[in-house]
Amino acid sequence: MVSLKGNHIYLRALEPEDLDFVYIIENDTSLWELSDTQTPYSRFLIKQYLENAQQDIFEAKQLRLAICDANDFTIGLIDVFDFDVKNKRAGIGILIQDEENRHRGYGKEALQLLVDYCFETLLLHQVYANISEQNQASLKLFETNGFQKIGLKKDWSFDGKTYANEFILQRIND
Repeated sequence: MVSLKGNHIYLRALEPEDLDFVYIIENDTSLWELSDTQTPYSRFLIKQYLENAQQDIFEAKQLRLAICDANDFTIGLIDVFDFDVKNKRAGIGILIQDEENRHRGYGKEALQLLVDYCFETLLLHQVYANISEQNQASLKLFETNGFQKIGLKKDWSFDGKTYANEFILQRIND
């Protein structure tokens, strides 16, 4: 059985109390390029999302979990998206909110917990991530966790001024 608890962090389902945390992240324009967001989200919409977040992954085709530290403080979010039961694959995205919590191994531990969950509980054959060529920290995080670059999408994202390339990384369940 896979545990969603590591040595320094644990993953948990979103709760109604996460409203402010999710609201801040979803409305931080500096993060919009990571999720292709183009408009702000209201508290009302996020509240509705949280009320429906308990929907089963097989029905919703996605799963968002809170990343919490040993003091039960929410430090980030990790997502499974584009959940494809037929082809046994899904995408993964991760965000550690504050700079002070980055580069401390929390993201690596959260990613490993989620990959184990995807492979051992959801029985996926593969997981993948889409990461901007400029996001060296995320590229390193995924590559040190067994993901391999399998392609480069040229001029994939447009920030209003310039285009950016995006790597697709993949990890196959051996």
